[in-house]
Amino acid sequence: DNLLGISWVDSSWIPILNNGSVLDYFSERSNPFYDRTCNNEVVKMQRMTLDHLNQMVGVEYILLHAQEPILFIIRKQQRQSPTQVIPLADYYIIAGVIYQAPDLGSVINSRVLTAVHGIQSAFEEAMSYCRYHPSKGYWWHFKDQEEREKTKPKAKKKEEPSSIFQRQRVDALLLDLRQKFPPRFVQQKPGEKPVPVDQIKKEPEPAPEAVKPEEKEAVKNAQSAGAKGPPEKRMRLQ
Repeated sequence: DNLLGISWVDSSWIPILNNGSVLDYFSERSNPFYDRTCNNEVVKMQRMTLDHLNQMVGVEYILLHAQEPILFIIRKQQRQSPTQVIPLADYYIIAGVIYQAPDLGSVINSRVLTAVHGIQSAFEEAMSYCRYHPSKGYWWHFKDQEEREKTKPKAKKKEEPSSIFQRQRVDALLLDLRQKFPPRFVQQKPGEKPVPVDQIKKEPEPAPEAVKPEEKEAVKNAQSAGAKGPPEKRMRLQ
């Protein structure tokens, strides 16, 4: 069972807690952190000193650190030889209350869950301010904006037949559809029946009229005369 979320305390022991009595306090039968199959229980039943723990093999509890009268740290370890032990868990006693110290995996898992919860809450709050309408697109609508709009005097807005977003998007869609599906019938004049595009004949462009060489010369002479002006009049002699 995961014991990281619980604590245990016996208020009758708090006034007499010290380096010599803290292990006896920890070995109380009502303490959920204490393993009754440990070597400490064997030494206690046989009325031996704690020095005999070094000569035994198995699970044992030792006082790792003490700062009287407020803080004590007890370690649970697996002894394999008089000089070799494997730490299993640490417990700290603060003002008589016993807690289990979390391992590194539990600390990292808790920090990651806290960060993910904060990020998820931020995204959910941001999504609550997001609005969408087919004619306007996306925009942000904050609570402060609602209060400002309430305080401002309301002005009548002119209703436009369509917005810029609608016109731009509709024009792009119509152009795309026209390119994919070109028209097959054309109505040349209003009221007439539509005519297939294939039957419409293009009128030939009028060819430039041929001008006779005599007419060209006459036009040329007229232009030169107009440029020189009329001939001067001579005085008439009597």
